[in-house]
Amino acid sequence: MKLAFFTTPTLTTIFKKLVTYYFILTPQELEWWRTDPESFVIVTCGDAPKYSLRPSIESLYSAVFHEYSKTLAPVLVDLVKETFVIVPPDNNQAILNKDTIYNAVGLAAFDLYDEIDFDNWLVSTLLEELKIKHSNYRVIRRRVALLIGCWSGVKMSADHQPAVFAAMLDLLKNDEDMVVKITAANTITLAIDDFDFNLDIFLEYLGPIFGALFDLLKEAENCDTKLKVLQVLYFIIERVGSNIEPYYEGLIQYLPIIWNESETHNLLRVAVVTSLVKLVKSIGHMNKSEDVYNFVISVISLSTDINNDSHIYLLEDGLDLWIAVLENIPCISDDLFLLFKNVLRLMAVSTENLEICLGIIDAYIILSPDQILQVYGEAIVQSFAELLTDLKSEGEIRVMRNLDTFLLVNCPASAVILKPLFPQIFKAVYAGESLPTLMGLYLSIISRIILESQETFVEMIRNIAPSMGHSEDEVFRAIVDIWLKKMPVITQPARKKLLALALCTLLMSDLNFVYDKFCGILLAVVEVLNDITRFDENGAHIDSLLYTQHDIVLEGSGSFETEHDVRLKSFHMKDPVHRIVLEEFLVNHVRELQRRLEPTMFNQLVQTVDSETMDMANEFLKLQWSPDQ
Repeated sequence: MKLAFFTTPTLTTIFKKLVTYYFILTPQELEWWRTDPESFVIVTCGDAPKYSLRPSIESLYSAVFHEYSKTLAPVLVDLVKETFVIVPPDNNQAILNKDTIYNAVGLAAFDLYDEIDFDNWLVSTLLEELKIKHSNYRVIRRRVALLIGCWSGVKMSADHQPAVFAAMLDLLKNDEDMVVKITAANTITLAIDDFDFNLDIFLEYLGPIFGALFDLLKEAENCDTKLKVLQVLYFIIERVGSNIEPYYEGLIQYLPIIWNESETHNLLRVAVVTSLVKLVKSIGHMNKSEDVYNFVISVISLSTDINNDSHIYLLEDGLDLWIAVLENIPCISDDLFLLFKNVLRLMAVSTENLEICLGIIDAYIILSPDQILQVYGEAIVQSFAELLTDLKSEGEIRVMRNLDTFLLVNCPASAVILKPLFPQIFKAVYAGESLPTLMGLYLSIISRIILESQETFVEMIRNIAPSMGHSEDEVFRAIVDIWLKKMPVITQPARKKLLALALCTLLMSDLNFVYDKFCGILLAVVEVLNDITRFDENGAHIDSLLYTQHDIVLEGSGSFETEHDVRLKSFHMKDPVHRIVLEEFLVNHVRELQRRLEPTMFNQLVQTVDSETMDMANEFLKLQWSPDQ
C-alpha cells in the first residue's frame, strides 16, 4: 500500500507543495521578524513547540525526503540550479522563493551528500549573496548562514574555513540585522564543531569574532538570546583553550551583570556558571580582580547551597566551577575555606553527586591540609562514617581514595583524626572478601598507618580483636595472611611498593610473628622488587618508583599544570613510595633483625625460607646468609 500510494508523481507533488507553499515566510512572520527579532529567532530556530506549524512541516519534509531521497533528490537539485542566479534585492518574492529552496537543501543536507557540489556553490553564489547588504536581502543572508551551518558537518572543504569565518564575522557587525547576527553566531558554533576544524585558522579570527559576539551579548535584551550567545561564547572558549586569555577580560567582567539580571532565569544562570567553568579551566588561573573572585565565590556558594531553591538547576555546574577554582588557585582564602561546609551538607542529603563532592574534598585537603584537618576534620570523619554504612563497593572505593590522600598529605595528623574510621578497614581486611581494588586501598591505608605509627596499628588490632572473637595475636596474623595472599592481585606498582615497605617495617615486630611470617614477607617484598627494579648501564639496581621533580607525571594533568597538579607533585615527592629505595629498606631491616637476634636464632629464622625464595632474595640482599649456614 505504501508503494502504491507514494508514487513518483505523488511524492513530487507533496515535495513541491511543502517547499513552495509551506516553507515560504509569511507576511506575519516577516512582521514578527521586524518587530521582535529576538523572539522570532528563539521560536523559529530553537526548540520550537511540538505542535507549531513550521517545525511540524519541516519535520514532515525531512522524514519524507530521507525515505524517498532517490526520487526527490533530482527534483531538489533542479530547483537548486535555478538559484545560481543572484536575484535583485528589490524582488521580494524571488528572495522568499530562494529562501524556501535553501531551507529545503539545509534540512536534507545528509541525503544530498553525493548530489550537490556544495563547495562550488558556496564560492560561486552563497558567499557572494552574503555581501549584498540591502535590507530585503537579510532573508537570504540569514538563510545562507543557516545553510553553511547545516553543511559544515556534512560536506564542506576545510579550505573554505577562512572564508566562512570571515563571512560570519561580517554578519556580526553592529549594523547587521539582529536575526542575521544571532544566526551567524550559531553557525560559528557548528563550524568549529566540525571534525575538520582547524584551530590555527580560527585563531586568526578569534579576537574579532569573540569581540563581536560579546557585543551581541550586550546588545541582546531577551534572556533566551543572551543564553544562546553565551553558549556560543563558552563553546569557543572550550575549543580554543588557553588561547582565549587575551580576549576574555570583558566577558568575565560582564558576567556579574548578566547574573544579577537573570535571577528568575535559571537556564541563563546555568550558562553563566558554565562560562566561568570554561574560562577558569582554559586560562588555568583565577582572574586577579578581587571583584571577579568575590563574584565567583558567591556563585559557587549560591549554586551549592541546599537551602536555596535555585541550587536544583545550578548544582551540577556549580560543583564543576568549585573544583575548577580549587585546582587553579594558588592558596586558600577565608571565603573559600568557609565554603567547605557546603560540601558536607550536600553529602549529608544525597549521594547523587558523591564523586565530585569527594573530589572537592580531595582538592581542599591538597590545597590546605593542616587548616582543613584542624577545623573540619571531625565533621569529615562523621560524614564519611555515615556514608560508609550505605555505600556499595564503588562508592566505598572512592571514599578510601580520599582517606589515602589524607594520609599522603599529612599522615601524622590524619592518622589521629581518621582513627574512628580505621576499625572498619581492619575488619574488612580480616574478613578478606572485598574486591581487589577495595582490598588494595584498605591495605594501602593500613600500610601508611604502619609507616607512620606502629602504635596506631597495634591499637587498631587491640580494638577489633574482641569483636572478632580471637586474640590480638590471632587477628594480627590473620590480617597479615590475607595481606600476603592479596599481594599478587594488586596491579599498581606504587601501591605494591607501599605495601612492601610496610611489610618490611613489620619485621621489627614480635619475634614469634616474624618467625612464622618471615618467608612469606620476604617473598612478597622480593616479588615487588622484581617488578620495580631497573638496571643502569653498569648493571646497578635502580628503583623505578624513586622520583625526582621531573619524573612525576600526574594522570589526567592535561596540556598544562594546574596549581593543584603542582601541589600534588610536591606531596608525591614526600611520599615514602617515591622517596625510599625499597631494596635498601629491605636490606636495612633484615640487617637490623640480624643485629637484634643471636646468630643461632637468626639462622633458625633463615631456615624457614625455601631455597627458591632465598635465591631471589639474594639478588637484592647480598648478605652472608643461606638456609644451610
